[in-house]
Amino acid sequence: MAAHSGIVIAEDDPEDMEMIVEAILLAEPGAQLHKFSDGFSVYEYLHTRPDNDLPSLIILDYNMPQLTGAQVLKNISAEMRYGPVPKIILSTSNAQLHQHECIRNGATQYFVKPSNLKDLNNLARTMIGLRL
Repeated sequence: MAAHSGIVIAEDDPEDMEMIVEAILLAEPGAQLHKFSDGFSVYEYLHTRPDNDLPSLIILDYNMPQLTGAQVLKNISAEMRYGPVPKIILSTSNAQLHQHECIRNGATQYFVKPSNLKDLNNLARTMIGLRL
């Protein structure tokens, strides 16, 4: 069984990143977080991980520079080793088209970013509950 190392978060908005990180650390203090601000960087990081050091959870924004969350999903879905890793899209977009595209490309869940901290904290606990 592969070991799992931390949570990958890709989010290009610094304020959203800060709020997501705070909510996750509130839900799981001491969680190891790997943060990225664009889709290409997160894909590059994931692509270079050895099989025994895969993340236990991948959280992607939909709208990011270089590669969208859906494109990152599509790229890693070709690698069987990422099959069991929960992959979550966390986006401001509630467009059905984006949701269907992400699920089709391998997302475990698609969540619309909550508009308040209480809901974000609840969502962080839900996401932590999906970890491997």
